[in-house]
Amino acid sequence: MKNNELTKMTSPELEKELSELKSELFKLRFSLATNGLDNPLKVREVRRNIARVKTILRDREIKNNNQ
Repeated sequence: MKNNELTKMTSPELEKELSELKSELFKLRFSLATNGLDNPLKVREVRRNIARVKTILRDREIKNNNQ
């Protein structure tokens, strides 16, 4: 996902997206260990998307605490 798409989402939507991404990462790691993946770069993409979501959530948390 792109950052501008993520910033338009609300915090509960981001939390939901984060949990979905984490479950997807688990499935990807499991399939990589058992039988291999067609596209192993997908793991990297999902990890980066998780980092993007966490960064946006943390930024919002900091902004709310400063106000």
